[in-house]
Amino acid sequence: MHLTRLALTNFRIFSRLDLHFPRKVILLAGSNAQGKTTILEAVAYLANFSSFYAASDRQLLNFNLQPEPVLVGRIVGEYQTRLKTHSLEVRFIQEYNGNPNAPRFRKEVLLDGVKKRLGEVYGQFNAVSFLPQMARIIEGSPSDRRQYLDEALSQVQQGYARHSADYVKALNQRNALLKTLGERGGDTRQLEAWDEMLARHGAELMYARIHLLKELEEQAGPIHQQLTRGTEILRLQYKPSYEPLPAPKAQLSLPVQTALDRSQLSAEEIEAGLRKALHAAYREDISRGMTTLGPHRDEFRFIGSGIDLGDYGSRGQGRTALLSLKFAEVQWMRTKTGEWPVLLLDEIMAELDPERRADLLAVLGQVEQALLTSTDPDMFPAEFTHNHEVWHVRDGLVYQN
Repeated sequence: MHLTRLALTNFRIFSRLDLHFPRKVILLAGSNAQGKTTILEAVAYLANFSSFYAASDRQLLNFNLQPEPVLVGRIVGEYQTRLKTHSLEVRFIQEYNGNPNAPRFRKEVLLDGVKKRLGEVYGQFNAVSFLPQMARIIEGSPSDRRQYLDEALSQVQQGYARHSADYVKALNQRNALLKTLGERGGDTRQLEAWDEMLARHGAELMYARIHLLKELEEQAGPIHQQLTRGTEILRLQYKPSYEPLPAPKAQLSLPVQTALDRSQLSAEEIEAGLRKALHAAYREDISRGMTTLGPHRDEFRFIGSGIDLGDYGSRGQGRTALLSLKFAEVQWMRTKTGEWPVLLLDEIMAELDPERRADLLAVLGQVEQALLTSTDPDMFPAEFTHNHEVWHVRDGLVYQN
């Protein structure tokens, strides 16, 4: 898979931009705040339908737009797969409807010119993003790591995004009922319908996460050993809030480093166990007014040679683990879809030592298409800039050599 064209209208700094991309590695060079990262952000949006910077889609509209009854921003991407060419368009529409203080905002998605629901277009275009702030996948909160899992799986596994959305809806309804039961009392059997929905959708999420982490670990392990010159072994430790495996007899708990293989469990087995666990937690859930277990409270950790890298690893160890994870994600996505994802790298060279830079450039030789940004092209060897496209970005304009 490779991107052939990107057209932006009223998106961030760009009033108009229309680029045609070759099927190769492209370096976007320029000073800060010129629009380099915005191009990567737009491409990534076509894969995940969320921004890796903006807290709200409203912020993606060009801030220089004059107030009008209707303001429209667009991302249009054309891409080629092994089978055919597709077009994917996202529209950001802000309508004032006579009230300038309360505009209405909506988003529309079109695949090959036909409007689609968001859940129908996940996985049509695939990209893997690697940005310095993604260190939060290792160093940040559990929600950062859950978001990473959800974004990766939504691109590849059909139906995952729908299960995720349905799970959140059921969770919100169950939590509202728990608060009512805690404040006013009532029949706890009212929770059973929401238990059924949470267990059904939650089991699909857990099943997918179990297999994703297992497969990523298998891909990332050899890569990490190569990057650390054989000095570290990387593991991805899944820590679900509901443990679907039965506890071993005569063992109350397991050591942190103990590897558990949950991949033999079926989604139906996880669902049955989760339903029972939800029922068993009624008293605690009602007293707290919230659902205390389920995939919304899942966690996973990066373990380097027995050390939790999020808590005790150095910045260099965390950066190397993240590099291994992202390279593994590219390989995993290609295995699952039969297509190379577009690789998006924002100012990564500045975060790496010379050895890691060489490792990164070696991996770039394997992908079908990659877009990189840099404020200092001199960090790249002369051979790289000679053999690849270097485009310069200044004041929202792109100059192609």
